[in-house]
Amino acid sequence: MSAQNESPAVTIARAHVEAWGRHDFDTARNMLAPDVRVRVTTTAPYPPDTDLTGPEAYMEGLRAYAEPIVPGSVHVLASTGDDRNALLLLSPTMAGGPFGDGTTAPCARLYLIDDNGKITAEQVVFYLARD
Repeated sequence: MSAQNESPAVTIARAHVEAWGRHDFDTARNMLAPDVRVRVTTTAPYPPDTDLTGPEAYMEGLRAYAEPIVPGSVHVLASTGDDRNALLLLSPTMAGGPFGDGTTAPCARLYLIDDNGKITAEQVVFYLARD
């Protein structure tokens, strides 16, 4: 899907992913609503399921997930959305850390965007694909 045809929510979600995928955590943080909530689940033994509220808690969790990602390796495989909702299917590559060097962490990320264009809710489902 070209950028010109993306919904407003998909455009915001993609920009957020691009920011943390490059380790630009300040930009990622600035895209969050004050009451943001993120829930994360995986079939992997680590990390545990997560339910965080507020930008600081959100960013602590995001950094733990994103810092081991090879910068620029996050690929958007598919996306869909409307004015307020976006669903992205991603495939990042890990550079090590607790997930293992070269591991991919395919995930689906569901976003809710508020009236100010900020992320107010996100749900993440992922697994770790080891070769």
